[in-house]
Amino acid sequence: MSGALASDVAMVMGAGLGTRMRPLTNDRPKPLVEVAGKAMIDHCLDRLADAGVARAVVNVHYLPEMLVDHLSTRQRPATTISDERDALLETGGGMVKALTLIGADPFFTVNSDNLWLEGPVNVFQQLSDAWDAERMDGLLLLVPHSRAHNHRGKGDFHLDPLGRISRRRTGRIAPFIWTGIQLIGHSLLADPPAGAFSTNILWDRAIARGRLFGISHVSEWFEVGSPEAILPTEQAMARG
Repeated sequence: MSGALASDVAMVMGAGLGTRMRPLTNDRPKPLVEVAGKAMIDHCLDRLADAGVARAVVNVHYLPEMLVDHLSTRQRPATTISDERDALLETGGGMVKALTLIGADPFFTVNSDNLWLEGPVNVFQQLSDAWDAERMDGLLLLVPHSRAHNHRGKGDFHLDPLGRISRRRTGRIAPFIWTGIQLIGHSLLADPPAGAFSTNILWDRAIARGRLFGISHVSEWFEVGSPEAILPTEQAMARG
């Protein structure tokens, strides 16, 4: 039986430049690009609200006023802005800057350009049910290639029998792709680099400690990184 969510707070990554999504991002930030008649960030925020997540912290950088204005119309979840107008901090630096706004330990993070269909249990409940703060600094939601739409890479991670993550070896294929969704503890962000940096640095530290884990998403996932990915994503989502 599923229990309570491990957290009622999420950080939604909305600060990217969206260069691969041009020309659609010439006049709007990438989270406001529409898929199936809805801005991508609203797909993510609606999933969070439906799961019972009460608050979302959204970082902004590129064309920030448009995103701030858009979010001001939402009721659920309650949104707070982490302002990166002065400097884009990448994923890791963005989380560190937003940590005082987030507060909760652990908390979810979601990339606003990845969409998904829910399985029998929503992904935030699935992560919550598997979370173990005694053993984990982070728990990543992964997806096998067979359920990863629009993804052309060689995969990101391997899982051992206990669910611990290791990285794909150079020149090889790894069975799992990161979905852009994770549940992390403040311990993952301990002693961070200064300024802008990638979450990969934090993941590598956790992998070395044996404290980065993953679980597999049981439904479909869509990488929406370019205009060409929008139509096939809409068609697949319509099939449900």
